[in-house]
Amino acid sequence: MWKYVLKRIGLIFLTAFIILSLTFILMKLLKIDPPPGQVQVQLAFFNDQVRLGYMVKLNHNIGNIADYIVNDNGVYHYYRIVPVMQQYVNWLRNIFLEWNWGVSTQIKINASAMDIILEQLPVTMRLNIIALFTSVPVGFILGIVAALQKNRPADHIISTGVMIFISIPSFVVITFLMITLSYGLGWLPTQWPSVQLDSTTKFLGYIIPISALSFGTIAGFARYTRAELTEIMSSEFLLLARTKGLTKRQTVIRHALRNSMVPIVPMIIGQFIGILSGSMILENLYGIPGIGRLFVTAISQKDYNVVMVDMAVYTMIGLFATLLVDLSYGIVDPRIRMGARK
Repeated sequence: MWKYVLKRIGLIFLTAFIILSLTFILMKLLKIDPPPGQVQVQLAFFNDQVRLGYMVKLNHNIGNIADYIVNDNGVYHYYRIVPVMQQYVNWLRNIFLEWNWGVSTQIKINASAMDIILEQLPVTMRLNIIALFTSVPVGFILGIVAALQKNRPADHIISTGVMIFISIPSFVVITFLMITLSYGLGWLPTQWPSVQLDSTTKFLGYIIPISALSFGTIAGFARYTRAELTEIMSSEFLLLARTKGLTKRQTVIRHALRNSMVPIVPMIIGQFIGILSGSMILENLYGIPGIGRLFVTAISQKDYNVVMVDMAVYTMIGLFATLLVDLSYGIVDPRIRMGARK
């Protein structure tokens, strides 16, 4: 088991290395926009690029070979971008030896890109974890009720709701909630509350984004739970358990639910990745200061170092989630682990 886990972790880092390497090379083929502002700000940025090995400073500009020119009160500073592959080698050296991912050029000028991501990561993770822990039990309960009440009014109502909410994107849901509950009725904040506001307002600020993130996930869990439990309920081993004297409640709790969980439990981790991806648009619509909104802002403003760190965070979360999905099969069904040993 440990050998398998270590092998998968090695593959995760290899995959992340390939993804981030390709991303870095492709972004470095684009022209860098120097940071706006005073000359000293631009000089600080270019000198940092020289220190990282992405540019070289020239003493003159004979033949117009400079890519960037900064005029500091009549004193000209010339900078030239080094070849992409040389930048790539220097990028690897900076990360592995100094853990230096570069600085922001637009969002927070000359601030560490890694520090910017770490500052806003907790907001996104907290929002998505709350949405996951809210939607999982509700989805399971609705799916169980629908399966046990198959072809009855409760099943039809739940199935209809599932079909509706699983078809509506989360950004449509949050737009509807903002229009009705915020701008229309005035019950909830129209935007994500700032840190200066009181605790009650901050709590109310979670309702709209968590609801928008949860509706689709609840519908997905309810649908899969109903499908799996309905199939298990009609299996022969449950009929045998009933003939041996177990009640319907005992057969459902002891056998049906546990067997139906085998394909459903790994969905929890997969749904977390889906929620994390979906929150990217929601954070922009509701003004949430998370890494999803930061990612879109960094792309639109061409802040490539911030994009790289944000991409690294999303990549590592997604890859480690796939490992947890595979391991969860063995936790839910011990037969899978036994088969792996053989």
